[in-house]
Amino acid sequence: MPADTALLEIEEQQMTPDLIAQAGDAFQHIATTFTGASRGARQTGEPVRRHSRRAGACEAGFWRKTTRQEVQKILMAARRYELAHKQPGRRNGPLGGVALELLSLFANLVSYRTGRLDPSLDWICDKLRRSRDAVVRGLKSLRDHGFLDWLRRFEPTRNDGPGPQVRQVSNAYRLSAPKRAMALLGRWAGRPALPDDDQAERIARGQIEADHVADLDLSGLALFQLGESPLGQALARLGKSIDLRESAKRTESPSTSSSLCKA
Repeated sequence: MPADTALLEIEEQQMTPDLIAQAGDAFQHIATTFTGASRGARQTGEPVRRHSRRAGACEAGFWRKTTRQEVQKILMAARRYELAHKQPGRRNGPLGGVALELLSLFANLVSYRTGRLDPSLDWICDKLRRSRDAVVRGLKSLRDHGFLDWLRRFEPTRNDGPGPQVRQVSNAYRLSAPKRAMALLGRWAGRPALPDDDQAERIARGQIEADHVADLDLSGLALFQLGESPLGQALARLGKSIDLRESAKRTESPSTSSSLCKA
């Protein structure tokens, strides 16, 4: 019986326990119909956050190629913005110390060639030695003031059976600077380059990037180096296949291995 017809009939009769149960079934049917139509996909049980996009299919128009000079301008503008808007007697300005630490880390980590910037939250916390809450607040502060934007992302889990079919992965980040902050740079805002004589900074950038690259799998490494180009995507697929094969070898049980040796 259609749900709307069942509800009309129930309204015309005395509400007995059986009729109450029928009403509950009718409402549940209606709710399932509407939620299923609006989501357009079966529920997987995986807590993927709202507005998340599929990793590998959303970054092409989000990440932008950049240069060291442009990144350093953003970092310098953020520091001057923090000082210019700091209230008397307050320890920090509108961004805060953790936000500036985050921006400095990202400035050293972003790939100039592709604009790729997607460290995990755990990696950031470990690198800065800051709590998760402090990092989350710093990220929000940077976005609220126009120095950072990000896309939430998910990826399929490749589960063949029941259970979650997707999982949340690290955000894709993009550095930027509002015009009001860039104006604080004065003559440097329009200069094509900033001084490039800080050897210690270049060494620090190299170490940070090396640490991040060391944590990437083969697929992530290909995309970090080559971006979303056809070659980068092809190597990423190849790297993912190799990682899956190696993972399967590592999960082979010791008993199986010993029995094969005896045979």
